[in-house]
Amino acid sequence: MNQSVLINGVLIFDGINEKVIKGNVLVEEGRIQKISELPISAEGVTVIDGKGKFLMPGLIDAHWHSYMSCNTMMDLLTADDAYTQFKAGHEAGKTLLRGFTTIRDAGGPVFGLKRAIDEGILSGPRIYPSGSIISQTGGHGDFRAVYEEPRPFDCCGLTHTEEIGAAIIADGVDAVTVAARNNLRLGASQIKLMTGGGVASLYDRLEDTQYFEEEINAAVKAAEDVGTYVMVHVYVPRAISRAIHAGVKSIEHGHLIDEPTMALIAEKDVWLSMQPFTLEDNQYPTKEQQAKHEMVVHGTDSTYQLAKKYKVNLAWGTDLLFNPANTVNENKGIGKLQKWFSNFEILKMVTHDNAELLALSGSRNPYPGKLGVIEEGALADLILVEGNALENVTLLENPEKNILLIMKGGQIYKNTLLSSE
Repeated sequence: MNQSVLINGVLIFDGINEKVIKGNVLVEEGRIQKISELPISAEGVTVIDGKGKFLMPGLIDAHWHSYMSCNTMMDLLTADDAYTQFKAGHEAGKTLLRGFTTIRDAGGPVFGLKRAIDEGILSGPRIYPSGSIISQTGGHGDFRAVYEEPRPFDCCGLTHTEEIGAAIIADGVDAVTVAARNNLRLGASQIKLMTGGGVASLYDRLEDTQYFEEEINAAVKAAEDVGTYVMVHVYVPRAISRAIHAGVKSIEHGHLIDEPTMALIAEKDVWLSMQPFTLEDNQYPTKEQQAKHEMVVHGTDSTYQLAKKYKVNLAWGTDLLFNPANTVNENKGIGKLQKWFSNFEILKMVTHDNAELLALSGSRNPYPGKLGVIEEGALADLILVEGNALENVTLLENPEKNILLIMKGGQIYKNTLLSSE
């Protein structure tokens, strides 16, 4: 049940404007009802003395893997499905306690997890699910062993990753159409395609272009027919350009982009969802994979510089994969952005801007209402920070210590401050 809460005496960053105000916020029925610099009178509410702390919208991770971040590759391929889902449920609670009230899931079997969170069975962030990653044969989402024959040669039967809803192999316009429509049938808020090579992939190179334009466009048309969009995993210019010409609205990664392709992103008003990867973020078991990771890392600076030059729609996410011990570092990616952006630009990106990207899901938006802002009528997803994050954004890197209050949809999930009725 949603609580009625009055948060008094806080420094309010609204997610949009650099200027903050000191005031009070009333939350009722899961939404922000009133914001005022003057005292707010309300009866029968829980009153929290904010003590001048920094109130801001809840954090949003625009490229999170709720299932794949907390399970290893071996878990994905061999472990009992119930075990891996229990791990995802446990991790969801920890994700929320890191201050992330919303995530866009970039592929994986999370429809059940989302429902359990929405129904209050588990605690966790709002989830914008993509469903099964859609990949071509030999693409970045092909997890099959080398001895498994690809369709249509074996005609029938699903792979393990398809059975659990992690990834689906779809070659040709008809197959991609069915895969996209099925994800939408199951509740996807957007569609995720692999249209370029990846670091952890077994069968491709980073510079590969994947899917024909007509195949990508089939997914785009299926998504557009129900009011939403397609996001694609891709790094290199040729593959990025092909995806944009096919109608894709969100480029995930793009770390090896060139200037003409960045100009195309700006011209077509496409989003670039980036991650400030460093060499320490991931370690891979083979020299080939590690070399690909280094290529991505070395392209990060140039990509951010070009994105700023062309003023593209820029989102932020983490894309932590197959390393359960690394999920605790989700917040670290925020501080890394200081190399390219001011603290204000960072805070706006991880709240308001990310929310604007998620809103592209249109009629498939699972959480109608404004996210990523503190304004009257917006959904009440709020965090209270010990210290001014506009002056020191790295405060968010230690959520256990520095995030004092976490609220999602008007419900309090963490509160280290005293409150009264």
